[in-house]
Amino acid sequence: MKCLTIAWKDFMIRFKDRRGFMLMILMPLILTFILGSALGGVMGEDATVFPKTNLGIVWKDDDPLARQFIRDVLQSRDLKPYIHIKMADSREALEEHIREGSIDAAIVFPNGWSRDLNNGKLKGLTILADPGKSLQSDILQTLSQTFMDRAETTAVSTKTVLSVAVDSGPEQMAGLSQEVADELKQAAQQQWHAVEEKSVGQKPVSGMQYYAAAMAAMFLLFNMMNGAKSFIHERETQTLARLFSTPTGKTSILIGKFLGTLYFAVAQFLIFMLATRFLFGVNWGDNALQTLSVGAAFAVAVSGLSMFIASVIHTEKTADVVGGIGVQILALLGGSMVPLTLFPDMLRQIAHIAPNTWALTSLVDIMGGTAWSALALPIGVLAGIGAAAVTIGTWRLQAR
Repeated sequence: MKCLTIAWKDFMIRFKDRRGFMLMILMPLILTFILGSALGGVMGEDATVFPKTNLGIVWKDDDPLARQFIRDVLQSRDLKPYIHIKMADSREALEEHIREGSIDAAIVFPNGWSRDLNNGKLKGLTILADPGKSLQSDILQTLSQTFMDRAETTAVSTKTVLSVAVDSGPEQMAGLSQEVADELKQAAQQQWHAVEEKSVGQKPVSGMQYYAAAMAAMFLLFNMMNGAKSFIHERETQTLARLFSTPTGKTSILIGKFLGTLYFAVAQFLIFMLATRFLFGVNWGDNALQTLSVGAAFAVAVSGLSMFIASVIHTEKTADVVGGIGVQILALLGGSMVPLTLFPDMLRQIAHIAPNTWALTSLVDIMGGTAWSALALPIGVLAGIGAAAVTIGTWRLQAR
């Protein structure tokens, strides 16, 4: 088909362009390394102070030790200004709140948490973490583990004192202090692994992983403008007019232009994935098909938008100005520079108008582990944007 020939020709022109290669491949790699290394653990928070944290809690049975932990630790005079607590009915509700960004981290108290405390043991405590808020989750884990260790140690020492006093009588109290010291030492050395830290998803997502996905989403956006500029350039230089004068139909020519941008976007995504995997050790998730599906859907979206933009912009100069500003706005709005979880609620909702938002959040979800059902909506939205844009753009270009 002639449209495939046109598409391959456009692809090879862009692929052989050294300046284009620097922009589309090397620059995202450099930025991924810088942002992932510098901001991966903190995500813009100041590590020298306790960050303001919206904390979700599931606490169903009014456990007295849980009440004490909330009152005396989480809501103590020193921490109360920084921690805002939001109660929930279930772990699933907490996970949904974290995905929406209404809370930063969460603690799930199991039923009967302190039931076996007299034996020096506590049931498992689960901390749920937003992948972009590792600082908050690390602090909560430390606070929880410290409180639990003290509670266990106190319980063991109390039990030992009472047991020795009752069994041995007053005459044996002289050796009590040594036995208590031994028991305390043993309790301190025991590892109950009572605090379990989990991200919302099967695996936590590192800062390097997040910014790899963010830079992929950002730099694929440039195909939207580069494809449009290529079309406008050929129109201004009369190359397109000469092509239209050939026996090749207009529809085949326009579809070929769309496919040329699509080919390059897919190739860029694949090269970037492989480069970050082998250079920086970025794990893009256990299901490569999911990652490739989201990448392909996003490539369809940006390629379709390139045709639409070419149909409404008439000069390369205008395309340069609009493209530079537009890509920066979409990158900021879509979370490529600052994680979406740090956005205000209203801005987080507005961000969904940007196609890169759907791509970035999906790629991060895949890295953490997600089901195909959770990807159906974003893939459908991205493919729908591309289909609608290429349809409108092709129709307008044919009319002109």
